[in-house]
Amino acid sequence: MRAARLIKMVLLLQARPSMTATELATELEVSERTITRDAQALSEAGVPVYADRGRTGGYRLIGGYRTRLTGLGRSEAEALFLSGVPGALREMGLEDAASAARLKVSAALMPSLKDAPRSAAQRFHLDAPGWFQEIPAPRLLPAVADAVWDDRRVSARYLRQETEVERELEPYGLVLKAGVWYLCAHVPDHVPDHVPDHGTYRVYRVDRFTGLTPGTERFVRDEEFDLPAFWEARAAEFARAILRSEAVVRLTEAGVRQLPYAMDRSVVREALASAGGPDATGRVTVTLPVENEDVAYTQLMALGPEAEVLEPTALRARFADAATRSAALYQQGTPHQRG
Repeated sequence: MRAARLIKMVLLLQARPSMTATELATELEVSERTITRDAQALSEAGVPVYADRGRTGGYRLIGGYRTRLTGLGRSEAEALFLSGVPGALREMGLEDAASAARLKVSAALMPSLKDAPRSAAQRFHLDAPGWFQEIPAPRLLPAVADAVWDDRRVSARYLRQETEVERELEPYGLVLKAGVWYLCAHVPDHVPDHVPDHGTYRVYRVDRFTGLTPGTERFVRDEEFDLPAFWEARAAEFARAILRSEAVVRLTEAGVRQLPYAMDRSVVREALASAGGPDATGRVTVTLPVENEDVAYTQLMALGPEAEVLEPTALRARFADAATRSAALYQQGTPHQRG
């Protein structure tokens, strides 16, 4: 913890001509007394931190001191060049900035690590969208990204179902999920009282924004907000919220193996954990949360004869009808025999 703070202190002083103890304490979220001790520790470690006394005094680095990234190991340097998603950076309008940053980091690496960027790029590539999807980048994504970077309030118009509505938002973060961009935003307390859940954090699909006007004010970011944790919790809530029905299914051993490829893996894992053991024929009966009958029909149809729907009755009837029609097709012989 202290080592990370000392490194950050050096980088802050490297970026500015001088900083007061108060400014450093605010940036590093420690007391001014801690800043004094940290400055002394850096000085003893050979970092030329100099303290100017007086009302206009402060801390500064002398002698043109610059820290270099010589402490990076090979695995750390290679991981650094895996941290960006090229397609996502391009869609947000940050491709040039990311390229320049990679060049600067490459220039600062030790000679023995100069091949780290190419070594990582030739071994790992992240392709975020799912298969067979060509999802165009939302038109307003660069503007949304700018507002996120700038902590700037925006007036956004977006489609909620078929109705266009307008909201004042504080854009906290962007998430790319299976090729789709989502904005995690705080809805300020001053929105109209008839808006549900106002004063909370909400999630918006960026491709549903029809207009975005940056405001003149910046908002004060809640430093306790954790974007990955928020998204994980909200995604789990969403996945469960849409599962309003249930289907009772009897699965063969092969059906149990194939089920996670047809439905949400976490839902399948919980359902199988609560299911009983196999019956005399080796099949397992499981109760699956499903979105609705149509979705369940599409998902379970992928399992073919490895799954038998027991309930609800209407869904079982649909599978029975599909099985009858499929059997009739194959009982008519091969296509050339029928033609």
